[in-house]
Amino acid sequence: MVVGDVTTGTDVLIIGAGPAGYVAAIRAGQLDLDVTLVEKEAYGGTCLNHGCIPSKALITATNVAHEARHAEEMGIHADPAIDLTGMMGWKDDVVSQLTGGVEKLCKANGVNLLEGTARFVDENTVRVSHGGDGQGSETLEFEHAIIATGSRPISIPDFSFDDPPILNSRQALALESVPDSMAIVGAGYIGMELATVFAKLGTDVTVIEMLESILPGYDDDLKRPVKKRANDLGVDFHFGYTASEWYEPDGGVRLVAEPVDDVASDGGAESAEAVESERLELDVEKILVAVGREPVSDTLDLENVGAETDERGFIETDSRARTNVDNVFAVGDVAGEPMLAHKGSMEGQVAAEVIAGEPAAIDYQAMPAVVFTEPEIATVGMTETEAEEAGLEPVVGQFPFRASGRALTTGESDGFVKIVADEDQGYVLGASIVGPEASELIAELGLAIELGATLEDVASTVHAHPTLSESVMEAAENALGHAIHTLNR
Repeated sequence: MVVGDVTTGTDVLIIGAGPAGYVAAIRAGQLDLDVTLVEKEAYGGTCLNHGCIPSKALITATNVAHEARHAEEMGIHADPAIDLTGMMGWKDDVVSQLTGGVEKLCKANGVNLLEGTARFVDENTVRVSHGGDGQGSETLEFEHAIIATGSRPISIPDFSFDDPPILNSRQALALESVPDSMAIVGAGYIGMELATVFAKLGTDVTVIEMLESILPGYDDDLKRPVKKRANDLGVDFHFGYTASEWYEPDGGVRLVAEPVDDVASDGGAESAEAVESERLELDVEKILVAVGREPVSDTLDLENVGAETDERGFIETDSRARTNVDNVFAVGDVAGEPMLAHKGSMEGQVAAEVIAGEPAAIDYQAMPAVVFTEPEIATVGMTETEAEEAGLEPVVGQFPFRASGRALTTGESDGFVKIVADEDQGYVLGASIVGPEASELIAELGLAIELGATLEDVASTVHAHPTLSESVMEAAENALGHAIHTLNR
């Protein structure tokens, strides 16, 4: 112990105040545990401050401008001017309101908030270093610890985020001016969401992807409308390339990309795009690297507590969020895929309840995933292929949004609702949606899976007209063979 060091104690130490950590802290406080939440930067973590919330705010704002600019068929003629400073200010106000709310909720539930960076000393002790000159550090003893340190953008060789032309997603969401042109390295969900945002702001966007299609892991029929809409917005794609270097000729920025020898496929032959074979050079103003995220587990001195990680740095846990160390838990992105805020929040609640002696466990069966592209994609539960691999005999029902009166009145009728069920018993096993408000519609199907509902349950539930949610009902009816507003399979 250093001179002047202060030692305090707590029942539950939580490291990281993102959606996993702050939810764990609030739930533990509700269960009458003494809780200390350590955060080194901002309450709400990456999601509220630099990811989910600011990106969706900008998606909404750019959608408003784009829809107004392209509403001629509705008899509306407009050419809105975009004030990026004002847009970013509004986005920041949304973020501040939410992060301030997190801090107030933590305090209201008796959570002790501590700013700093925590490192393990042993299985019952951490040292918390406070930022700034003369701020020092303190020792904190705990009975249980919950690691919720989240994730960070993955960098690629020779593309440092410290170089002004090179951006990660956090930096892209804080730009003070709209770039004339941008190359986006990576066509995953972050790359595709931001490609849409900047294309609508007027940026000339080019996406480079080492695989043969966008959005790895999603079925072809879900990706197809997204790719088409991106093309309509002017986004160019180059598949089968990896970014190799960049330099600044005559004051500009030139990106060099090399073709990949063996382009990996993430789906069937139908998913393949035209893959090029020539060296690619692009002159752009900014380069956004969006090749994924990695866990923040290397800042914790985990060797001092004995918690194990896998080869990628994710902390391994069981169904109750416990690591291999009895009193140490891990939740959220740092605990592995899927790296979703709502998944982290659920794990945070489970960890708090397990520590309090509750019979809680994690169930990923009805875990939704959403991509906020245009149109949106949302999935939950099993796909048809996964159901077959599990030894089930699936039946599939589908309803196109072009047959939905409500979708047509919004001007957004691309896409469909697809339901997968067990043919024998009729239980809903999974669903996928691409189209307007997919992120909202998927909740009904997640609930159906959670409750063990059948196709008959969904089809016989009266849905208000005219609404997008009728498409869910119609998809269930289609699987049963008696849909009204589309041809039955």
